[in-house]
Amino acid sequence: MASAMGQKTSDGPAQNASDQTQAEARVHQRAAEREKLRTSRFDLVTSFLMALILFIGTLTLMVVIIFLTTRWAFPPRAIEPIIENPAGRGENPEGFERDFEPPGAEEVEELMEPTLQDTIEAVTDAVSSVAATLVTTDTTATATTAGTGAGDSRPPGPPGEGEDIIPRFERWQLNFTARDIGLYAKQLDFYKIELGAIGGSIQGVDVANNLSGSPKKYRVVKTEDEKRLYFMWNSPSPLMQFDRQLLGKAGIPLPNRQMLKFIPTQLENELAQIEKAYWESKGYNSVTQIAKTVFESKADGRGYKFEVTSQRYRKPKK
Repeated sequence: MASAMGQKTSDGPAQNASDQTQAEARVHQRAAEREKLRTSRFDLVTSFLMALILFIGTLTLMVVIIFLTTRWAFPPRAIEPIIENPAGRGENPEGFERDFEPPGAEEVEELMEPTLQDTIEAVTDAVSSVAATLVTTDTTATATTAGTGAGDSRPPGPPGEGEDIIPRFERWQLNFTARDIGLYAKQLDFYKIELGAIGGSIQGVDVANNLSGSPKKYRVVKTEDEKRLYFMWNSPSPLMQFDRQLLGKAGIPLPNRQMLKFIPTQLENELAQIEKAYWESKGYNSVTQIAKTVFESKADGRGYKFEVTSQRYRKPKK
């Protein structure tokens, strides 16, 4: 009995020492693992350099994108043109039919509404003709006042056998709103509208562009080569004085000359599409029904845009 108890007592310290050794081993193992996971100076420097490279690369990419978007000029979206073919007589004389020969004086009188003076003279001639018939000689000679042609019945405008359409230069009206000449010039440059002057003793058309900066001028000697749509002032306006100032700034003489606005083809196509969309929204289906379209330039996020502010329609022919 005593020997058994002695054996049990002697095993106690040995067991405690073994447990302590294992505990210390675990502590050393955990310390070693923590040491491995600890961030070293090498890791810190490497992470800093990688972050710096990533930042510089992103910044460089942004600079390249900004450079390309500011340097590259993206062409505007092409708009399908609306072709119009209005009828016009060109330089042919006004008349009743489709004859290039001018009508005689007798036919022309039928186109004119008689005045009071003409009415009085007609009464006098009627009284005088009673006596004149007694001495009139019968002859086969034609009257000198009778012409050999009937004139051209088409409306004014470029010659053509087209539809019954009011031409755009008569049908359209472009309105601008600007509190000063600078804003007005910016609108013209945005639309690529050029100002011009024609007439006087100067051959050709003087044209000015880059109106909001340093205006530049050039001359078109052969006016028949200028195919752009243009507008002229038909009533006084404060903007008319702005046109004078801008043309004067470009060094274009204006005495006895008519000022013009030249509309680029791209803008003309855009206006035609805007006009078409407006008349369709009002229930009309053809440009032959349009008498007048008034556009107004308004500011938007990208710059400016034209909107239809009013539209008048033609009465149906009976």
